[in-house]
Amino acid sequence: MLASPLLQLRCSSFAAPIKWGTSTTRRGMGLTLTISASIDYPVPSKLLSVPKVKPSNWKWKFEGKSVDIYFERLERDVTANQHCKDILMVPTISDVSTVEEWRSIAEQIVGKDDDGINWSATIVDWPGLGYSDRPKLEYNADVMERFLVDFVTSPDSPISIAGKEYVIFGAGHAATIATRATKKDMLSPKAIAAVAPTWSGPLPIVFGKDSNMETRYGLLRGTLRAPALGWMMYNVLVSNEKAVESQYKSHVYADPNNVTPRLIKTRYELTKSKGARYVPAAFLTGLLDPVSSREEFLQLFAALDGKLPILVMLSSGSPKRSKAEMEALRGTKGVSKFVEVPGALLPQEEYPSVVADQLYKFLVENFH
Repeated sequence: MLASPLLQLRCSSFAAPIKWGTSTTRRGMGLTLTISASIDYPVPSKLLSVPKVKPSNWKWKFEGKSVDIYFERLERDVTANQHCKDILMVPTISDVSTVEEWRSIAEQIVGKDDDGINWSATIVDWPGLGYSDRPKLEYNADVMERFLVDFVTSPDSPISIAGKEYVIFGAGHAATIATRATKKDMLSPKAIAAVAPTWSGPLPIVFGKDSNMETRYGLLRGTLRAPALGWMMYNVLVSNEKAVESQYKSHVYADPNNVTPRLIKTRYELTKSKGARYVPAAFLTGLLDPVSSREEFLQLFAALDGKLPILVMLSSGSPKRSKAEMEALRGTKGVSKFVEVPGALLPQEEYPSVVADQLYKFLVENFH
């Protein structure tokens, strides 16, 4: 989500169709469902009172450092003999990444009481992003994978303490990192929902990753991480309200009318935090890419075929290159359900009720 201000790129996107409708077709072992909408309709399910958001922090120990990780818990009281499961919701990786992109969906799903399961949710900010600490680490895909695994499996982690079976909802690169960790048996979710999944950073997906480009990416990354010049470049090209607004209107949201001044202000504030440039510098230049090709991307999902249900959610207004990678998962081995929703790279934030509805249907189909 960082490329356009740095290189004056214009990512193509298009608004969702006006007509509301659904169609289904069988493709291999999976189900393909297409949804389009112009209005974010409320989820047609019974809701209890909206669960309270409980903010908290967890200390991640990594390379001799203690990194303060921000997360939120949403849960309701457990009734007798009620089965309990937890949903780990992981935001996209970008300079404007935050738990807030999942909060509405968490409230809607946790607030339901019509499937006999008491769902709780944990939303976590990545190290270096959102409201978590932003230390100067050598961020790459392995570091982010290590964090996600530690957050789930460490004895003192929120997921371990909850002691419940869990599923993972991941967006963008988060979905692919979680899938990779599951393939490697580092995580053991009961299901995965990949919302607008991506695997390539903004520059590599446009310009490739040959040796010449890798050298240029390294120079850019080094400049962004530099003590003085890095802050200057980041502030001019990224950390200003016009740049943030340009991101959202060009490729983060599908409908520019959904980009409000309040949204831009809150996301701009995230880019002003100390250390804010380190993770975006790695993401922009491809260091956070969990795979290096479409073939590897598809193989991650294929390797989990028959082991757990996987939902892939394609957003109809995504930039064409990102959308092509999502589209490649349609009907592929390992993907048990494929749906299409309105939105661009943040459909879970732009159209939360539509996305929540599909996510909840996926849960009910597999855990009712």
